[in-house]
Amino acid sequence: MDNRLVEKDELLTRLRKIEGQVKGIQRMVDEDKCCSEVMVQISAIRSAINKVGGMMIERYIAECMQQGIRTPDSKGEIDESIQSMIETIVKYVK
Repeated sequence: MDNRLVEKDELLTRLRKIEGQVKGIQRMVDEDKCCSEVMVQISAIRSAINKVGGMMIERYIAECMQQGIRTPDSKGEIDESIQSMIETIVKYVK
């Protein structure tokens, strides 16, 4: 099986789990659960989202960036690819 398909399946599985966790928090709020319990679940979601984001950055660098660097028409395109990667990472960490 293609590694990209495995990674895509793993990403989708993680995102579905996060979706379920969000729905669980909605239920908890609706049922007036203790704020500390809700905050624990929010923390778990935040951690899961960070993991997915990290995986996406790895994928971006491994696939998109390598392709752009391998087949540049000029040094300017390499510089643009690197700048694009920096902008993407900066947006992610905000």
